[in-house]
Amino acid sequence: MNKPQNIHISDYNYPLPDERIAKFPLAERDSSKLLVYDHGEVREDVFTSLPSYLPSNALMVFNNTKVIQARLHFRKASTQDGVQGALIEVFCLEPASPNDYQLNFSQRGCVTWYCLVGNLKKWKEGSLSRAIEMPDGQTLTLSCERLGLHGTSHEIRFTWDGDYTWAELLDAVGELPIPPYLNRETQESDKRTYQTVYSKIKGSVAAPTAGLHFTERVLKAIDDAGIEREELTLHVGAGTFKPVKSEEIGGHEMHTEHIAVRRQTIEKLIAHGGKAIAVGTTSVRTLESLYYMGVKSLSLTDESGDGEELHVEQWLPYEYVERCEAYGAEPLSTVEALRALLDYMGRHAMDVLHSSTQIIIAPGYDYHIVRRMVTNFHQPQSTLLLLVSAFVKGDWHKIYDYALSHDFRFLSYGDSSLLMP
Repeated sequence: MNKPQNIHISDYNYPLPDERIAKFPLAERDSSKLLVYDHGEVREDVFTSLPSYLPSNALMVFNNTKVIQARLHFRKASTQDGVQGALIEVFCLEPASPNDYQLNFSQRGCVTWYCLVGNLKKWKEGSLSRAIEMPDGQTLTLSCERLGLHGTSHEIRFTWDGDYTWAELLDAVGELPIPPYLNRETQESDKRTYQTVYSKIKGSVAAPTAGLHFTERVLKAIDDAGIEREELTLHVGAGTFKPVKSEEIGGHEMHTEHIAVRRQTIEKLIAHGGKAIAVGTTSVRTLESLYYMGVKSLSLTDESGDGEELHVEQWLPYEYVERCEAYGAEPLSTVEALRALLDYMGRHAMDVLHSSTQIIIAPGYDYHIVRRMVTNFHQPQSTLLLLVSAFVKGDWHKIYDYALSHDFRFLSYGDSSLLMP
């Protein structure tokens, strides 16, 4: 087969004028346009019609991650002559210690995170501090210090006084990190509109934006149509906005994202023949990673029982196909892989699988679980556009040309599409 590593990202470009990027959401989430791609045919509808296009008895999977207020601002101490110190931004990416999200958020007094630092050249040494007034009127001091580099991010220790959890501090002083391409400051309204109505598990620094269109009435219509709903968690990292800078995608390193999937979810996938409707590319990447985690679970010779040993490397899907072809072997069926994963969880008494994935889904990828996809319109030359192209067998131009010529709104706060290849 043609190696996806040799794909030229320039082949996945299209003109996206700034005025087509939705800077704010519509007043009613579910009044957005819905582009329906139905086996090569494209038409337009409204998002509230989504349930009418879905088969009854199907399984629809949502990502229930919640965006955290991950941007923190500190100011260096004023100089002796009274000049105000430099403003430093610390952008929390993922927990370092404790490395479990929920455990980290519940800590009091001290945590460490991997972070990006804005205006780093002005923070050469020492710690930064700021006073914080909590909602109950108490004032405390939050400090941070750099511990060292971790790849392209910095490990930073945060310490504070007072009997408050890290989650309470972030809620009190953090800023919600809206996407950089919106080119505006975060507003109070974003705290509500940049979360899905079903968000539950804190950890993302970007929203799973395909889910922003759903309202309680659309979810009820899905239930009334006999469509089963299930949730999983993938914490969206800042890497989701990372541009592909290499000419060929083989030179692009995918970011790692952390997932949590319940035993019940895998059992339901098996009951539905290993097929699902995915809401958003984050759900897509999680579901497709489950297949390869099942494959990996069968090849482990010395299991630790730590779900991270099932981590899906970037190119694993393509290497697995090559190995099967080289040995004349049939790849595992979807249900076989999911059963293997369920067996792994059973051996280690896991009710929830915690693992991670770097999967890159590009043309040449064979989908195993996802049969229909709800997704927004993605940036040119992005890995998400590659994922869509792989799903519609290269027919992405037809979809995007239609959207551009029919006044669809693009990116995070933009309109939606239902892809049925």
